[in-house]
Amino acid sequence: MSDPWLSIVGLGEDGLDGLPLASRQALEKAEIIFGGPRHLALVAAGDRGRAWPVPFEIAPVLACRGRTTVVLASGDPFWFGAGSMLAERLSPGEWQAFPVPGVVSHLCARLGWRIEEVTALGLHAAPFGRLLPVLARGVRAVVTLRDGAGVGDLAGWLVENGLGAVRMVLAERLGGPAEMLRNIAAQDYDLTDVSALVTVALDGAGLAPGAGLSQVPGRPESAFAHDGQITKSPMRALTLAALAPRRGELLWDIGGGSGSVSVEWCLAGGRAITIEPRPDRIENIQKNIDTYGLFPRMRAVHGTAPEALTGLPLPEAVFIGGGGAQPLYDRLWDLLAPGTRIVANAVTLESETLLTDLHARHGGQLLRIDLAEAQPLGRMRGWSPSRPQLQWSGRR
Repeated sequence: MSDPWLSIVGLGEDGLDGLPLASRQALEKAEIIFGGPRHLALVAAGDRGRAWPVPFEIAPVLACRGRTTVVLASGDPFWFGAGSMLAERLSPGEWQAFPVPGVVSHLCARLGWRIEEVTALGLHAAPFGRLLPVLARGVRAVVTLRDGAGVGDLAGWLVENGLGAVRMVLAERLGGPAEMLRNIAAQDYDLTDVSALVTVALDGAGLAPGAGLSQVPGRPESAFAHDGQITKSPMRALTLAALAPRRGELLWDIGGGSGSVSVEWCLAGGRAITIEPRPDRIENIQKNIDTYGLFPRMRAVHGTAPEALTGLPLPEAVFIGGGGAQPLYDRLWDLLAPGTRIVANAVTLESETLLTDLHARHGGQLLRIDLAEAQPLGRMRGWSPSRPQLQWSGRR
């Protein structure tokens, strides 16, 4: 980076006073300064200032290639800021960056929280459902929101999801002369004067034991929108164990039903495409995507496999509910890369025969799974068995 033309400068609410020497020197030399109106005012950009276009777009910055340019971003430009978007489009020698402490560092410092033990989420442009797998008793999180009204919306969402005891610390204009912190439980929220520059710390210390979402697959059926066509909790746990999700991997969930397997895969850090032929079940899949805030990591495809598989990005793993059919497996063997993991569950004699044949030809593991649940039997209890299932797990 001998002579970069672009400097990406992090800026706090204290403006020029909070900037290190290198950042101030970059601003002094700049021909052009990009930023939001508030940022430009904080550094007195004057005629050199260029406000970001609405909707946001980095093309005007790229058009300045070769001219000494500064981009201003709040705090750390690489945490939900413009920094990464620019770095992806430029070569390493074209840019340099000067971050300052962001809202997460500022707020944790105010509260005395260990940053490494805090979950940080940008919810200014993302659904609140992303908090569901995070919040539990004793958990701490810091979230950014789009505006003051968003804080009330978040409080309402917490109450609706049984998390009303979460303490909310509202931090407005952190790091500047107008900084203000207010502490209130979500269930008691009644504030109407919250300013737009707001970050919220969430403290789950007051939640009851067992509050929040389990961290392992096999979550209860009640956690999903479904019409009864859903892989039941114990079987889903065994299925996810066989699929063995890794962070960032893509799953094809063929015959998705409710999409519960895809949801659990994504909650483990992966991505999923759920293929389902029935429109009403596509609606349930979409509800589950929305509930857990999984878009764009999970999406539903309306169609029937194998035809609906054409043109999809290739996965690292495939799940086939209901056992599938021979034409589907023939097509999968044509499409999939060698080593792709495949798991199929079967409940009918015909589909069991198919999986038995796949095991004979391709190896892998074949499991017969018999589950029974204790149910009332007169004045006593007895075992109520579910239909036995066969599970084949192998590789392309």
